[in-house]
Amino acid sequence: MNQKVSKNPEENEHESPIPEKTQPDNDQKIPPHRYVRIIVLISTIGALAFGYDTGVIAGALPFMTLPFSEGGLSLTPFTEGVVTSSLILGAVSGAFLAGNLADKYGRRRTLQMLALVFFFGALGTALAPSLEWMVACRIILGLGVGGASTIVPIFIAEIAPANKRGQLVSQNELMIVTGQLLAYTANAGIAYAFDDSQHVWRYMLAIAALPAALLWIGLLFMPASPRWLASQGHLKKARQVLSLIREPQHVNRELNEIKESIDQQEEAKWSDLKTPWIRKLILIGAGLGCVLQFSGVNSFMYFAPSILLESGLGTQAALTATIANGVVSVIATIIGIRFISRKGRRPIIISGLIGIICCHILLACSFLLLPETVTRSYLILTLMLVFLFFVQSMVAIVYWLMMSEMFPLRMRGLATGIAVCFQWGANATVAFLFPILLAGWGGKTFILFAIVNTFSLLFLLKFMPETKGKTLEMLEKHFEKTLS
Repeated sequence: MNQKVSKNPEENEHESPIPEKTQPDNDQKIPPHRYVRIIVLISTIGALAFGYDTGVIAGALPFMTLPFSEGGLSLTPFTEGVVTSSLILGAVSGAFLAGNLADKYGRRRTLQMLALVFFFGALGTALAPSLEWMVACRIILGLGVGGASTIVPIFIAEIAPANKRGQLVSQNELMIVTGQLLAYTANAGIAYAFDDSQHVWRYMLAIAALPAALLWIGLLFMPASPRWLASQGHLKKARQVLSLIREPQHVNRELNEIKESIDQQEEAKWSDLKTPWIRKLILIGAGLGCVLQFSGVNSFMYFAPSILLESGLGTQAALTATIANGVVSVIATIIGIRFISRKGRRPIIISGLIGIICCHILLACSFLLLPETVTRSYLILTLMLVFLFFVQSMVAIVYWLMMSEMFPLRMRGLATGIAVCFQWGANATVAFLFPILLAGWGGKTFILFAIVNTFSLLFLLKFMPETKGKTLEMLEKHFEKTLS
């Protein structure tokens, strides 16, 4: 979005570049590469909170379905879907609102506001006395989740040096799945430690307030984005931040590049969506988001214990086994980050979707054809883990990378926001419908997933572009020529 440069940069400053107590002396300055990593580590606590909040519901739901007399909320399959999907519905609004706030108040301050949303939303869900209260607080929590999904990558990208940007931005996704792993581990530990308590699920949800508090405190010691400062006309302060995160010989060159980029940048307009090639790109981006979510990934991330309970495992065993989902997701993401730089985007995501279809077919066969034994339960768990490996290492990582590559510079934020909202909408649809389908159809649910993913595969084969090996400027010219 185009930012007007203030005539008096010293007036009406929304955020200072660096808290005074963190400004190092010239002789004691933290090495730039290390300072950048510290900033990335602290900012990705927002992604960790994002991951925990989306993962913790998997362990909390079995206890929330208990009657009120036993400490639960008497959830039915329908209200399970409502509670789970309410967070994602909030995330749709959060993704849009956070972008506007970040342009006005800065990336760092917006993340601090989101940390407060995370904190109070987490406490609200933990203290919820009724279904209505729970849904309202989950929507508030979703605002934080959606905002973090938008702002954390932007903040990292604007802080990171160009040659490290891809690696550092990818740590955001790694922290998301790490947060989910921590949620699964905490769920199992709390369920074991407080087995006799009526409020096990409340302890699980309350822990989400901890990373939110750490994020808010950590951001007090972080600098503002130099690009945001420059866009507001605070060039002196932008240079001050760059001197902390870049080697001295690179400061002036990068500041000049930022100034030149701002001078050439055009403001995004809704009327740009009438441009045929831009409209087609956004539709492809929206389709890719549906491909990711209709793969069923979050049916496993949100409802893994419910699936394992359906397979015959006990509650404690199901919660413990769910930890493996988080471990595989983390390992797969690490492998995917390394793999994505060697192969094209198109063959990776297509191969991943073929693997996903095979997993759904095998899951359906396991549920429908095998007798209910412990062996069947662990076979289903194994297939879930293989499924997650395909999703996290091939499909999810390509999707988020494509969202940063596909769209033209002048409306990258607007176009990405629209495409990502389709992803959140598809996420909410799966979260709402899956417990209802699982309760009514059982293993047949995975036949439906296999059919839907077959159509997704046909979509990829026809519309999925290849972006590897091209600069963003080359891609913009290529899409304008081929999609017009």
